[in-house]
Amino acid sequence: MTRHLITSALPYINGIKHLGNLVGSMLPADVYARYLRQRGEEALYICATDEHGTPAELAAKAAGLPVAEFCAQQHDAQKAVYDGFGLAFDYFGRSSSAENREITQHFARKLHENGFIEERAIRQVFSIADDRFLPDRYIVGTCPHCGYDKARGDQCENCTRVLDPTDLIEPRSAISGSGELEVRETKHLFLLQSKLSGEVEAWIDETSDEWPHLASSIARKWLTEGLHDRAITRDLDWGVPVPADTWPELAAEGKVFYVWFDAPIEYLGATKEWADLEPESRDWRSWWYEASDVRYTQFMAKDNVPFHTVMFPAMQIGTREPVKRVDHVKAFNWLNYYGGKFSTSQQRGIFSDTALELLPADYWRYFLMAQAPESDDTSFTWELFATSVNKDLADTLGNFVNRVLSFSRKRFGDEVPAGKEAGDAERKLGEEIARLLAEYEGHMEALQFRKAAQALRALWSAGNSYLEEKAPWLEIKTDQEGAALTLRTAMNLIHLYAVVSEPFIPSSARAMREAFALADDTATWVSADEARALASVPAGTAFTVPPVLFAKITDEDLEAWRSRFGAQ
Repeated sequence: MTRHLITSALPYINGIKHLGNLVGSMLPADVYARYLRQRGEEALYICATDEHGTPAELAAKAAGLPVAEFCAQQHDAQKAVYDGFGLAFDYFGRSSSAENREITQHFARKLHENGFIEERAIRQVFSIADDRFLPDRYIVGTCPHCGYDKARGDQCENCTRVLDPTDLIEPRSAISGSGELEVRETKHLFLLQSKLSGEVEAWIDETSDEWPHLASSIARKWLTEGLHDRAITRDLDWGVPVPADTWPELAAEGKVFYVWFDAPIEYLGATKEWADLEPESRDWRSWWYEASDVRYTQFMAKDNVPFHTVMFPAMQIGTREPVKRVDHVKAFNWLNYYGGKFSTSQQRGIFSDTALELLPADYWRYFLMAQAPESDDTSFTWELFATSVNKDLADTLGNFVNRVLSFSRKRFGDEVPAGKEAGDAERKLGEEIARLLAEYEGHMEALQFRKAAQALRALWSAGNSYLEEKAPWLEIKTDQEGAALTLRTAMNLIHLYAVVSEPFIPSSARAMREAFALADDTATWVSADEARALASVPAGTAFTVPPVLFAKITDEDLEAWRSRFGAQ
């Protein structure tokens, strides 16, 4: 039986993430992991905070905290938000862990043994005002490609082009703001990607056919432009130290590995962190080494694709060890905010902690997945958000649940009524539900989340169509047994919705399941035969009417949010 390893791009440590970050990595990974678990599959969903590198040091400096203390606080703060969104990680680790340090140093030693790491003297930017060498991200300036005036020395946030600090126009120190910079010689380690490019290309040719076009096209573009040798160490106080047993001189100088090198290794590191909690029953190596029964799926936004499809595979290949490489890369475009980019650094858009202060997580989970930026960039607007919540969640699903249970309790009491045997309308409904369920499953298996959300919405709509057709509020006047059948069928639809909606809206799905006093209250997936039968909740089952699942967003809400967050 296949085991499923799932990772999402590591959220960076310097602050709470915006909704664009959430929908581009962690949320779809959670939806998929939940779906697999319901189907009885063994799934391990691993993530972690990415804690090394220049921005962490700068953010800690701005907060007036030692960087280790800052990262510990931010890890807990981010984890609390992800818990609030119902992200069911099997483990949410930290790239500053001892496990990641151990495995990163192991990778470096193996790459060195195999001739893929070389020590080179380079000329690097030195800040006279700060009296130190500046890592790439400590240097900001104007991007020579797009003109963005806040580009970093390693990559332009605006156009995503990889840069060298010397490429920047009017560069300045991110620490002091001083433009008094000069170039001096220092030594660093380089990963010889040029030696690995042929093997990386062969692996991409073999693997990428099933990737989304977005992921495969970005990977091939990087290969076309050629893989260049790239520095993997930096002059920082915070990071995985260069091992003294292999590079004593550099270790004595305090060199640490560049964050892009150790961050993807944290997928292994976090898995080991998870296993170390229960070493007698968990084996992290079985997920990563000679793991022929493991299918590995990565989730990320498009700016992370080069690192996961080219650089990290080059590192894995270069170890000459049987390290598990990704099978499927699910890449996402941008979720924009009224046509402009969400931005952590510029505090533009809705941030995940603020979102949870406004509304429960399921409102956001459903909307974000229904509008997931899969084929192209999409845009968040308050108007679109309100329409989705009010029409799909409140009217189509929430109203169906409330009126069925409330009407049945009023006319038949607190147990599911018996009524007649299923007739033609129920058999027709069962076939339609089975067909829509198969469609939903197909989209989930293919990781097509917008289409999956459409199919889920169609399942909800089928119940409303059945209810309108049978009209039990009229039927009961002439055929009480027929009305009881209609309501019993509708209640079974509610239970089915509770199960199949769980990946998208887990809290609301649980409330729907818990409305029925069933001995087995698990969210085990519904088979096609069970969907046709619509009989999982038998007559006589006690039930309660849950509170309103989804409150509608009012015009006053919209006006207040547009004013508070901007809507241009």
